[in-house]
Amino acid sequence: MAEKVVIIGSGPAGWSAAIYAARASLSPLVFEGTVKPEMIPLGQLAFTTEVENYPGFPFGNVRAFIESAVAKDRQWNLPPAPDSKKDGVPHYAVQGVELMELMKQQALNFDTRVIGDDVVDIEVSGDGFRIIAASGEPVEAHTVIVATGARANYLGLPSEEEYKNKGVSACAVCDGALPIYRGKPLAVVGAGDSAVEEASYLANLKGADKIYMIVRRDQMRASKIMQERAKNHPNIEILWNSVVDEVVGDGNLVNGLKLRSTVDDSISDLEVGGMFVAIGHTPNTSFLNGKLDTNEKGYIKWTKPFRTNTSIEGIFAAGDVADDYYRQAITSAGTGCMAALDVERYLVDKGVE
Repeated sequence: MAEKVVIIGSGPAGWSAAIYAARASLSPLVFEGTVKPEMIPLGQLAFTTEVENYPGFPFGNVRAFIESAVAKDRQWNLPPAPDSKKDGVPHYAVQGVELMELMKQQALNFDTRVIGDDVVDIEVSGDGFRIIAASGEPVEAHTVIVATGARANYLGLPSEEEYKNKGVSACAVCDGALPIYRGKPLAVVGAGDSAVEEASYLANLKGADKIYMIVRRDQMRASKIMQERAKNHPNIEILWNSVVDEVVGDGNLVNGLKLRSTVDDSISDLEVGGMFVAIGHTPNTSFLNGKLDTNEKGYIKWTKPFRTNTSIEGIFAAGDVADDYYRQAITSAGTGCMAALDVERYLVDKGVE
């Protein structure tokens, strides 16, 4: 018998869709992925440390709540609680993995079923779909929600990988206000509008120090107005004709960068407390094999205003896989809710019970 809805992806969009679908008695089935970069279990938020901007999770004894809410057999996945205390108990904002485990638990509480496998294709089958997994039998479904997200592009340096979440980030809005960055000079790598937005956000934070924009060429790709914003900001300095050769740290946190000149290959040192990479994102859509319409950046197109419908009737998209602008956990969760409601109404219209 065909599933009413299959959800592909397990980030904020996927679990929010599952919660809403499960509460609507649609008995959702979630493919949460394995360890491939395209489908990481718990999504990209699993790579984030403290999440200060998700509503409902102020600083506090978060760990005690999580240990009371998340099933014991999954608590091995929780990272060590940050070493900050108030009144003798852990006191910090929820960490990325913690937030995702809570979302997953909430979906499981309503009997959401989960398969730990990657989806490699979706086939149109009559009035529904056949979900092809990397292993296991194909799954038939009346509807599909694609919530596979997008992954940030990085420079590919071994030292960059070593210091991810220790001073290397791909989201200033997510991480820029964290204590490890406050009051320190910071670097933003990139030359497009997104890079300027990241640099401007960091430069406008309370107590911000110098923000360096590292630009490969002698000009920027950003729009004229964004270039002027960067050039005229008193806290932003643009380092032209430069690329990052190495991220330098003390083993715990970033404390500098080695820059290489694209003009003469000379190496210089830059003292910074963090590096934000703003060179774009790649939506996780390769498994669709071009079946759904996408925009010029490869993100799935929504075909109806304020709806999550895609170019194939019965397939819906939620989260960063369809969002090349906001890319926040809360907006992803919101569109996950929208997709589940869209599915529910679609099934009613089709007479599926």
